[in-house]
Amino acid sequence: MQHFRLSMIVSVLCLGVAYYWAGIMGAVIAIILGILEVSLSFDNAVVNASVLKRMDERWQGYFLTWGILIAVFGMRLLFPVLIVSAATGVGFMGVTQMALHDTVTYAKYLEEAHVQISAFGGMFLLMVFFSFIFNPDKELHWLGEIEEKMSAMGKLEAIEIILALVMLVSIQNYLPGEIRHGALVAGMWGIILYVVVDSLASFFDNADEGAEATAMIKKAGAMSFLYLEVLDASFSFDGVIGAFAITQDVIIIMLGLAIGAMFVRSLTVYLVRQGTLDEYVFLEHGAHYAIGVLAGLMLISMRIHVPEIITGLTGAILIGLSVFSSIRYKKATE
Repeated sequence: MQHFRLSMIVSVLCLGVAYYWAGIMGAVIAIILGILEVSLSFDNAVVNASVLKRMDERWQGYFLTWGILIAVFGMRLLFPVLIVSAATGVGFMGVTQMALHDTVTYAKYLEEAHVQISAFGGMFLLMVFFSFIFNPDKELHWLGEIEEKMSAMGKLEAIEIILALVMLVSIQNYLPGEIRHGALVAGMWGIILYVVVDSLASFFDNADEGAEATAMIKKAGAMSFLYLEVLDASFSFDGVIGAFAITQDVIIIMLGLAIGAMFVRSLTVYLVRQGTLDEYVFLEHGAHYAIGVLAGLMLISMRIHVPEIITGLTGAILIGLSVFSSIRYKKATE
């Protein structure tokens, strides 16, 4: 329980503020939003853990301190305000006032930016999934021969980028004409950002020995930190928009999602400290497949509304199956 102690303390504080702000119903809604955030982001925690365990203690500490502040206040409060500001041309302070005092209009503008948000986040997450599934160095394959062949395809130069671009161009043909350009540009930026962050992280990871290597390792930690924050942002988009279906009170939304974000961070630490990824060898596979499904659903949601319950259940089923497969694999190899 020590890994979740801080999350519990923050949750009590957030619920206290929610009760003060909107009474008992405010606290109840904050709890619901927190549970929703955790259920939608469990696969995020698993992937975070796979990256975090390769970082040194210093950058792990940054992830658990500054990373939490960025996740709670940056990605779940300030970033949606910036999106609405960019989409409407209204100044940052104007949108902030709108979010606090005219939540209906704020929710409307945020929903109108859904296509660009889904295109950006969907393509970024799709690249995360492709980079895992087309990794030629991956030795353990959850889906056996099928996954082994997909890994072998990773030997083709830039296959992830090619497939992602093909999917993006194909999908935007099914969108109404007035939103095609915005979706295409946002999706391209999602791909570009992933390639830039992943390429820099790989560059710093391949450092030679010596003093230069030490500097490179520090920069690799910084790039991994950046990668985790962008990944978290991609996961948080749908949660923020979906929260408005439950309540339009921005303060309650921030408090509820903050509770969920804290528990996702604690879960990430727990997975790293307990060596869960080594114990359940297919857990990382299940999480990446869940990310692939989430990416697909985000892209589909540009045209068709996809209820959050589908996203949450699909991810939970894939993770559950990966745990079951891991247990079977362990018994078979003992």
